[in-house]
Amino acid sequence: MKTMTKYFGEIEYAQEDILTFPKGLYGFEGEHSFLLLPFSGNGTLFCLQSLSTPQLGFIMMDPFSLEPAYAPVLQPEELEFLKVERSQDLSYYVMCVVKDPVACSTVNLRCPVAVQDDGTAIQVILEDAAYHMRHQLAEFAQPEEEEEDAPC
Repeated sequence: MKTMTKYFGEIEYAQEDILTFPKGLYGFEGEHSFLLLPFSGNGTLFCLQSLSTPQLGFIMMDPFSLEPAYAPVLQPEELEFLKVERSQDLSYYVMCVVKDPVACSTVNLRCPVAVQDDGTAIQVILEDAAYHMRHQLAEFAQPEEEEEDAPC
């Protein structure tokens, strides 16, 4: 199958590549089918591309690449919906808002996308107060990577 994308032009994909969001995403409840497309050369940055709206693509990141101790805990009804017993049985991605300079970009660790092995996915709101909706990427930089002249 083929589809147009926001960042990659026309691409081919297989049925098994589709992530299905039965409840949609927050603010996009009518969007149910997406592809998770990696940006080339980077194993931590992805595009969550809508299959029904070509111009709708969200920048996503692997939260564990930023914060290895990230430990999302889903509610029992969310685990049941995804047909898993533990939060650790899922894959997670977080939305990123890209800004200039890049260190001022933010990630939403509070509302990750949780993905089951069969491609069923939901966006959740975590109750853990340690996770916020706007963590700046600069928070995760190693000391030698920080730039003194790049205030946000």
